[in-house]
Amino acid sequence: MAEITAKMVAELRAKTGAGMMDCKKALIQTEGDFEKAVDWLREKGLAAAAKKAGRIASEGRVTAIVRDGAKVGTMVEVNCETDFVAKGDDFKGLCNDMAEIILTQQPADIDALKALVGDTITAAVARIGENISVRRFERYEVATGRVHSYIHGDGRVGVLIEMETATDAVADHEETKALAHELALQIASMKARYVTKAEVPASDIEHEKEILKAQAINEGKKPEIAEKMVHGRIEKYYKEVCLLEQEWVKDGSKNIAALIKEVSGKAGGAITVKRFARYEKGEGIEKKSDDFAAEVAKAAGLQ
Repeated sequence: MAEITAKMVAELRAKTGAGMMDCKKALIQTEGDFEKAVDWLREKGLAAAAKKAGRIASEGRVTAIVRDGAKVGTMVEVNCETDFVAKGDDFKGLCNDMAEIILTQQPADIDALKALVGDTITAAVARIGENISVRRFERYEVATGRVHSYIHGDGRVGVLIEMETATDAVADHEETKALAHELALQIASMKARYVTKAEVPASDIEHEKEILKAQAINEGKKPEIAEKMVHGRIEKYYKEVCLLEQEWVKDGSKNIAALIKEVSGKAGGAITVKRFARYEKGEGIEKKSDDFAAEVAKAAGLQ
């Protein structure tokens, strides 16, 4: 059997939000397999969901800019070591520079971007005195439609959304502009991961069904009843992860698909959400904490 360490318990606790002893038990039951331990906790109802993001621990900020009449926009996450630096004008300026480079030079991927900005980052590290890295970015450009960005909490959360419209007049309509902002707010607050049901990978659905069936059985339902319950719970899952299926946060009587249809009528033509990205500063990055590890070890009986 694999050795269960304090670090393993701490990481599982950070990802699932389950109690330390439950995390330790899950790892023991699954012989140290991290992903199986996450599933075990979910099946037992001890973790709300398998959140890939994990505990937000690193510092930095998310920055976005939109130009050319809302036809092109970009969003980038740049990380640093302390909140003090993240709030400084020097670091904010660096983030804006990164966004401008992405917008104008259109790097193909993060490696291409790092090649473009390597000297700039090196100089910033020497000047600011902290490790700095460009983590990820998005760049959207439309022919007929609009790109919209929203930054919340002084760079803590950022959203970039691309909408296609029937005509330029629809794209420039005040109702369409207002819709773009409402959708960005929705994504920021409700954490949609996909636009439509069709975008959800089949493997994710099958995995979710297995978890939901196990949950129902653990609640005391017979297997055949649990199987029937899964359908309804999958629909709830879609409403959590798919933007068009979500209830509008400002009016629960309609979902986002209905809101878009309503605004399309007012704006005089079809509006389609093509894609979006939601960044939360530091999601999935764990900051080293000897004190936290020691706390977990003590509570879990590993010291």
